[in-house]
Amino acid sequence: MKKNIAIIAGGDSGEFEISILSANNVMTALDKKKYNLYLIITHKGKWNCTINNKSYEIDKTDFSLSIENKKIKFAAVFIIIHGTPGENGLLQGYFDMIGIKYTGCSALVSALTFDKAFCNEVVRNFNVVSVAKNIASLRHNPVDLQTIIKEIGLPLFVKPSQGGSSLATFKVNSEKELAYAINKAFEVDNKVLIEQFIKGRELTCGVFNDITLPVTEIVTDREFFDYEAKYNGMSKEITPAKIPDTLKQKVQIAAKEIYLQLGCNGVCRIDFIYNEETDKLFFLEINTVPGQSPQSIIPQQVRAMGKTPSWLYNEILQEVL
Repeated sequence: MKKNIAIIAGGDSGEFEISILSANNVMTALDKKKYNLYLIITHKGKWNCTINNKSYEIDKTDFSLSIENKKIKFAAVFIIIHGTPGENGLLQGYFDMIGIKYTGCSALVSALTFDKAFCNEVVRNFNVVSVAKNIASLRHNPVDLQTIIKEIGLPLFVKPSQGGSSLATFKVNSEKELAYAINKAFEVDNKVLIEQFIKGRELTCGVFNDITLPVTEIVTDREFFDYEAKYNGMSKEITPAKIPDTLKQKVQIAAKEIYLQLGCNGVCRIDFIYNEETDKLFFLEINTVPGQSPQSIIPQQVRAMGKTPSWLYNEILQEVL
């Protein structure tokens, strides 16, 4: 008998549209001979499934659908929300409480990795790769600008501690720019991460259980790999990266070790900066629900290893059933 699978997308972050693109790609790729697929869109407290142009609301007491007096319950949920509530542990905690299986990382791992300031400190203690100097500034207890400049130096990066797609992320070259960037980042999050600028090549690597995917190098003419570069064609993503084998191995070993030590599940993408002058690899962040649109980096890496995104999504789902 075919199993009912919910694919949950949307969310309440600036990555809503990217999540919908990812979900549609996953929907297309999953095995419809095995699964009845239902796309659930969440936004601002509304959880709806549209079938034949009619919208049905999810019953949140047990995460079920009622369609024409028939109650539909789900064997598992494929989470494809980038940002809150799907990448920060909130949705995972809900599914844990009502006893429904879901793809990806646990509630605890999702919450930890989504907070960049916390995650940086944890990864720093792994002693796997370098982590840039950083300061976390709280809205109710902000760090003064002079202290930041003295400890971190200029240029530097300012970003919400909990956020994605480089939204409200700024490269800062002066004290005046710093004040503006921090205020804008506080509009997104109550905690802001101020991080040392590391010059180098941006490299990223996906990991799925015991499989380490090929490395991608991200090249952009913009100041950094911001939202415009990511989603509006202002970057080149070279997969596999044209880098020496020794560096490729260093990135892949670091990515897998970070994935394992954090206790991740499903497919995650780990981002790095490689500084050629010091031959040091710096951890940037981990994405526990990385983009899955046809142009996204993980599908590129899967294709580069001779597999298809369809293979990946069916494997991800199969492991939780």
